[in-house]
Amino acid sequence: MKSFMKEFKEFISRGNVMDMAVGIIIGGAFTAIVTSLVEDVINPILGCFGGVDFSNIVIPLVGEASLKIGNFINAIINFLIMAFILFSIIKAMNHAADKLKKEEEDAPPTTKMCPYCKSEDVPIEATRCPHCTSQLDAGQQAG
Repeated sequence: MKSFMKEFKEFISRGNVMDMAVGIIIGGAFTAIVTSLVEDVINPILGCFGGVDFSNIVIPLVGEASLKIGNFINAIINFLIMAFILFSIIKAMNHAADKLKKEEEDAPPTTKMCPYCKSEDVPIEATRCPHCTSQLDAGQQAG
């Protein structure tokens, strides 16, 4: 039992658990934003173009019981709208991230590698390596 508790403590203290917890909290907040976007912005716009509400579709069963199939159809439609919106947001964010990454790749290098100690963070203008103090050629480029 002690080893189980020790393993559990190690599991909880790992950074991954904290990252997951933060992700779940942020996801919950983001869900509220997307839900509001769908219910308060998108659905009213769709309603202007003859939006349909399926919540009145009910299949009666025995006695008071009934299948509210219309609510299920509305939930599916809302899910598809949310999925499309999330897809669009993520696609736009990925596109922006790719542009930033490409700009960083196209930028000229600001450091070079020392041919002696192989340190990669030597400033381009340096004539001596700050790590091993070796004399560097003025024309030496990143390796």
